[in-house]
Amino acid sequence: MAFRPLGDRVLVKRVEEESKTKGGIIIPDTAKEKPQEGEVLSVGPGARDESGKRIEPDVKVGDRILFGKWSGTEVKIDGEDLIIMKESDILGIV
Repeated sequence: MAFRPLGDRVLVKRVEEESKTKGGIIIPDTAKEKPQEGEVLSVGPGARDESGKRIEPDVKVGDRILFGKWSGTEVKIDGEDLIIMKESDILGIV
């Protein structure tokens, strides 16, 4: 993949959730919500502060993250559904 995010943006792949509950009930695809957990595939160089100095991102490639339900922009790259979001949309690292 030859995609590199700019600024403080991050490229994320959603992590699929289990299709069974703890009690063994199978959840159909139509009833599932989109997962709010993902894996960081690529990270931009970071944002700039008022003086023009670069601020390093807190996440790195390979991190598993949690993000808001409506965060980012969904894109399709090389036939894969991915999300581009700002680092500020990330709630935390798992």
